[in-house]
Amino acid sequence: MKAFILTLEGWTTRIAMVLACLMLALAAALGVFQIFTRFVLEQPAEWSEVLIRFSLIWMVFLGIPMAFRQGAMVSVDALYRAVPTGAKRVLDLVVALAALALMLIVLWWGWDYAVRGSVQTMAGLESLSMFWAYLAMPVGAAFSLLGILANYLDPRRMELETAQ
Repeated sequence: MKAFILTLEGWTTRIAMVLACLMLALAAALGVFQIFTRFVLEQPAEWSEVLIRFSLIWMVFLGIPMAFRQGAMVSVDALYRAVPTGAKRVLDLVVALAALALMLIVLWWGWDYAVRGSVQTMAGLESLSMFWAYLAMPVGAAFSLLGILANYLDPRRMELETAQ
């Protein structure tokens, strides 16, 4: 079961990270496009700013699972070093349970928020529902649940490596 969870998490976190990178690339490309249309063509594209915001929100929520997997989220590094060796696994469990509780709350309320926001439209992109922007919260939380569980089963202490 542990091997299955770690394999599944490896795939899902990799997919989430690729999508997060694509969202960053999209935001950068749209930013260049927006600068070109605004200052060179003097015809600003209002929709590009909205899509930049949209892609950055998705980038953040899709990047969170990797941070959880690497042990770089909810860092308790100082406390971890201060507790005796026998209590470290208990501390890992407490941190994992707290992070799981947080992500379950984000998943539950994020879905509720997305459904409630489905009647709204994006300014500048009236044909697109805000549901798609708000959906980033529950999707990121769902991916994060696997990252938290995998980090508990196979801890990676990469706080210092990821802090660069």
